[in-house]
Amino acid sequence: MDSTLLYIVMALGVSTVLNLFLKRMGVSSIIGYIITGTILVYAFDLRYLNDSHSLEYVGEFGIVFLMFTIGLEISLEKMGSMKKEIFLNGFMQVGFTALVVYAISHYVFGMKEISALVLALAFALSSTAVVLSYLKNSKEIHSPYGQRATGILIFQDIAVIPILILFGFLTTGGDHSIGIILRDTALSAVVVIGLLFVVGKRVMTWLLKFSASSEVDELFMGSVLFIVVGASLLASSMGFTYSLGAFVAGMIIADTKYHHKVEVDIAPFKDILLGTFFIIVGMKIDVVFFMNNIILIVGIFALVLVLKTIIIYVLLRITSEHSTSLKTALALSQVGEFSFVIFAVAFSGNLLEPELGALFILVVIFSMMVTPFFLTRINAIVDYFTHEEYMSLDVKEFSTRENHVIVCGYSVVGKFVAKDLDMLEAPYIIVDNSPKHVQEALDRGLEAYLGDMSKLSMLEALHTESSAAVIVTLDNIDKKRAVCEAVLNHTKDINLIVKVTSLEHKNTLKDLGVDIIVDGKKEVARVLVERMLTCQLKYNIK
Repeated sequence: MDSTLLYIVMALGVSTVLNLFLKRMGVSSIIGYIITGTILVYAFDLRYLNDSHSLEYVGEFGIVFLMFTIGLEISLEKMGSMKKEIFLNGFMQVGFTALVVYAISHYVFGMKEISALVLALAFALSSTAVVLSYLKNSKEIHSPYGQRATGILIFQDIAVIPILILFGFLTTGGDHSIGIILRDTALSAVVVIGLLFVVGKRVMTWLLKFSASSEVDELFMGSVLFIVVGASLLASSMGFTYSLGAFVAGMIIADTKYHHKVEVDIAPFKDILLGTFFIIVGMKIDVVFFMNNIILIVGIFALVLVLKTIIIYVLLRITSEHSTSLKTALALSQVGEFSFVIFAVAFSGNLLEPELGALFILVVIFSMMVTPFFLTRINAIVDYFTHEEYMSLDVKEFSTRENHVIVCGYSVVGKFVAKDLDMLEAPYIIVDNSPKHVQEALDRGLEAYLGDMSKLSMLEALHTESSAAVIVTLDNIDKKRAVCEAVLNHTKDINLIVKVTSLEHKNTLKDLGVDIIVDGKKEVARVLVERMLTCQLKYNIK
């Protein structure tokens, strides 16, 4: 027990010091956690813990809490609106990537059929932990490419279930027919989802309402932890992944009025456990083997990166714009943490040679270490290759800009706002994350930029703190809230005017303290009455 406590203290100390140092260099904390794991393994000779199932369970719950927070972002209504991103794009990405990797590994490199299948399905997955953490922290989860990447990652997490079922069937040598296995899995899925949405929804809503009314933060936090862990255990007992149960629980709470409070309260637990997951990943690094095979590992990673980028870009380009497709493809080009699970099942069932497995695990780890550096530079990479003038903002041009109006969003309402500002001869700029809308503004001779105003770098570049006002005309409530939060966090001394279209949207923004919220329906009603009063009555009513 004393040794365990020492390891925990050392992990906390080393990771904290490392991440403080890396933070100054602009490096993701994920790298610090992975390096911490490697340091602990070699400092205390803990390589025997690499096969510890208890340790893996603890680490896996970092992914569980991450998926729960993602579920909070995606209600049933939003899930329905993302059917194409999740099921169409996700299915095509996993399917085509697996086919291409299988063909290359089997027919080009001569791998055995089963080994090639394991590799293909493992490499078809991307890193939910790394990518979604970045998208949430950078607020780009609300951008077009962030939405597409999120949808595909959700499908990948769901796809882990049939993949593991397939490997279980191959491992048992066919003790049960694949039809029976699929039937039992479908029945289990119906039971899990039914329990969570029919019974669980009532229990969760009552529990959150009761604990919130007590006004005791510890009770509310305890209720949230009970919901997350309970839903995860229920899904696991039915043969699914822990994270799937947590994701569904998050979706259920997303439809309640408590989802913002839950997301804020759960963040520290998610971050700590996610850090634990990456420490465990670092513990799997065999430094000697890595150094002896570094060229091969980097070569395989580069091949996978190029292949996945091309495949995802081509698939998305059919329905999406060039920059959105390229950003999404680059964001999902790495290999993910669920590949560890697939390789572990393949090892236990003798479906993959140990030497190949050790090599591929290091490829996955190397991929997860490189990805945080890569993700932060996606916008710059796309800007370089697209060569579109409005893709990047000339910061120097705004160094002396003040008293300008920033119009966030150039769809229907944004266009009318711009016309009225022209009539007033007020100086303004337009910011939108849709290249189509930005191009429309440029074609009209307006000053417009492609960007996401929920990002601090964009707010600083636009000198938002010196602007006369920020007018938010976006329709999507999640994007709208993200922009408002970012603006108010950046500067409180600002005139923030936001358009809403429903009471639900208005309530969602209530806690932010926005200066002016314009209710579109109320304003239309007011104008209708004003127009009526200015009309001459056709008949004199006595």
